[in-house]
Amino acid sequence: MNEADVVMTVQELNEFLAGAFPGAPRLYAVEDVGADGIRMRLPYDSAQIRPGGTLSGPTMMGLADGAAWLATLSRIGPVALAVTSHLSIDFLAKPGPADLLAHAKLLRLGRRRSVSEVRLWSDGTSIDDPVAFATVTYAIPS
Repeated sequence: MNEADVVMTVQELNEFLAGAFPGAPRLYAVEDVGADGIRMRLPYDSAQIRPGGTLSGPTMMGLADGAAWLATLSRIGPVALAVTSHLSIDFLAKPGPADLLAHAKLLRLGRRRSVSEVRLWSDGTSIDDPVAFATVTYAIPS
């Protein structure tokens, strides 16, 4: 995929995200969109911490899912009814109390589904030192 494949900007993706969940806004936001995918940030909140002082699994899974969804929408446009059909995540390290970042890259985009890989890492570290890695499939309505 190349830059020309991007059909939604960072601002358009964030506005769509805010509008898609008006009663329960998502805390994460898109920071960058381009040929290599999208980068998102989830600001740290103490409510995300589980016993042991690490970010919870549902926090990481939610960001991975959201990143894959918005990576798909960045290429197909604002299709609210695209839904997760598969999510697999490997937790690689215990992230501490810091913002969580995600990079989602589309591996395949077809008419009926998309497949993405998502790397999660803690702010202050590198994408090359991920705390989790996910693969996410989205079903795209016809």
